Amino acid sequence: MRRVRYQVACSLDGFIAGTRDDFDWIIPEPAFDFEAHFAQFDTLLMGRRTYEIARSIEGSFIGKKVIVASKSLRQQDHPDVEIIGEGLEARIRQLRSQPGRDIWLYGGGKLFAQLLEWDLVDTVEPAIIPILLGEGIPFLSSQGIRRKLTLKKQSVYPTGMVLLEYEVKKGREG
Repeated sequence: MRRVRYQVACSLDGFIAGTRDDFDWIIPEPAFDFEAHFAQFDTLLMGRRTYEIARSIEGSFIGKKVIVASKSLRQQDHPDVEIIGEGLEARIRQLRSQPGRDIWLYGGGKLFAQLLEWDLVDTVEPAIIPILLGEGIPFLSSQGIRRKLTLKKQSVYPTGMVLLEYEVKKGREG
């Protein structure tokens, strides 16, 4: 079964973007092989805000199926991606059961929270960037969701970035 992996850059104080959706604080890490990492996925899953930011970056989606969870975007306006306004849980369950590479939950604290609620996140993989933002878009939107995690891997890079990989225990905790 394909895994859904929440892999996102995060400030040390728990933000995935600044207050204006900015991400210029994410420093390049020459020792991290982004191309090899990107090759682990054939599908990118994101919310509307992340999609609108990412589509402006040239080459963001090359060779990947892109699925956008949005109730406001219209499919006919975005023919190169799959827009899902209703039935997201069923569609992700269907994707997980199909052959293919892993699915990258590509940012979005609200979408991450919703998928956790449905027990559809297999791993949480924050790339902790050595910066304190003080405010911004949180890593996980506050919805009272609690899950146990098991550390599977950790890597420390020369710039101070720390990449963590946790497996998510299924089912509510507490």
